[in-house]
Amino acid sequence: MRAQIALVGILAVTAGSAQGIFEGGARFLGAEPGRPGRVVRNAPYSADVVTESSQTLPDGNHIRQSNTVHIVRDSEGRTRSEQSLRTLGGLAPNAHLPQVVFINDPVTNSNYALNLNSRTATKSTVDRPPMRRPEGGFRRGGLDANSKVESLGRQTMEGLAVDGTRTTLTVPAGQIGNDQPLQVVTETWYSADLQTVVLSRRTDPRTGETVTRLTNVSRAEPAHSLFEVPADFKVSESQNRPGRGPR
Repeated sequence: MRAQIALVGILAVTAGSAQGIFEGGARFLGAEPGRPGRVVRNAPYSADVVTESSQTLPDGNHIRQSNTVHIVRDSEGRTRSEQSLRTLGGLAPNAHLPQVVFINDPVTNSNYALNLNSRTATKSTVDRPPMRRPEGGFRRGGLDANSKVESLGRQTMEGLAVDGTRTTLTVPAGQIGNDQPLQVVTETWYSADLQTVVLSRRTDPRTGETVTRLTNVSRAEPAHSLFEVPADFKVSESQNRPGRGPR
């Protein structure tokens, strides 16, 4: 029963949004590096998103975890992500969790969550109202007074030109009960060609280090069939979900 509840919860969260973001670590399920809800056209690619986390406990013990998601995007902005939920066995130890696929189709405003083991799919329709920019341009908000952002220049990763940025957030002493200041450092390497982050590294003394990278990158146009539900799948529909239009 616990496994069923965990799986239902995971599918409910991810079926409505097959895109995620690298910032602050990776969203594993249905995750695509980039801004949530943003549709990127004319930049097809496929890659493996590998996330590795490590943490050292006070007694010297180490916790290491690794997760891989296969990502595909076509020229129309459709995305497909695939992974095995076995890597999330901590949610339901001893459970036989399935291989799952999440498809986001901005052309039809539809999302699909596919269970490859049971040959079933859940479809949800996303309402994508047109985005309106505030007068004076779009702003995400001011920079935290305790943050410092610095450029790391340009490098080549996976055959892509990427621009690096390091953001250091200092948590002042006493703000969260800490005796001394804490520093959380996030390093990102962004590809303008793919409009996505190719490498992200986040170090936090409270949670350890998380590194997420794209590997095995191919810029070939993927087959259209990858974004279609196979004919032998049983498809059910969920309630419509609010969405965000392309920017």
